[in-house]
Amino acid sequence: MTGEKATMDAPQIYVERTLAIVKPDAIHKSEEIEDIILRSGFAILQKRRVHLTPEQASDFYAEHYGKMFFPSLVAYMSSGPVWPYVEGDQAISYWRELIGPTNALKARQTHPDCLRAVYGTDDQRNALHGSDSFSSSEKEISSVGQAAKDYLAKSVNPCLLKGLTELCKQKPIDPVRLPGSNHKKNTPHRWLRKKLKAGGNDEMKALGNKKVGR
Repeated sequence: MTGEKATMDAPQIYVERTLAIVKPDAIHKSEEIEDIILRSGFAILQKRRVHLTPEQASDFYAEHYGKMFFPSLVAYMSSGPVWPYVEGDQAISYWRELIGPTNALKARQTHPDCLRAVYGTDDQRNALHGSDSFSSSEKEISSVGQAAKDYLAKSVNPCLLKGLTELCKQKPIDPVRLPGSNHKKNTPHRWLRKKLKAGGNDEMKALGNKKVGR
């Protein structure tokens, strides 16, 4: 119409996302699995190695609380998986289809080409996790994301802060690019290794001796 500009709302595009976790028993195959994820048409939004505490693993699998396998599941999952966020058209159902049945032993019989059949061991050590619904996906993504933030705040940031504080005390001429031996001497990770080698305090010892797995 004359004098009026027709306006149209921009089309709303919704891309479903799900949480795909590579579990501890398949971490050594994470790059291979990631390649399969990408070749299957998914897009990885974010990935990060995170060590779940027993408490965080308990919260993540709260729906199974009280079941006989719950304690062993928590112990297994708290060894720290690698997880990517995955998105794509109907990502939740397609990812569940790609990983296959929960029990890896049965999956080898009924769905021999699924990821759990290839990378899993049994009904618990089944290599991969996939959200089973939209509500589960949103809840799990939030839960694991918070676990990563907690790990950084507790274990990484304090050590980084100590290293940077030491740099400030040293007052190097160029803190970004230090010349010669000063560069090796004053970088935070060198400082951390020196503290661990010297014995350090209990917190530093615990961090230096920390092992993944059970």
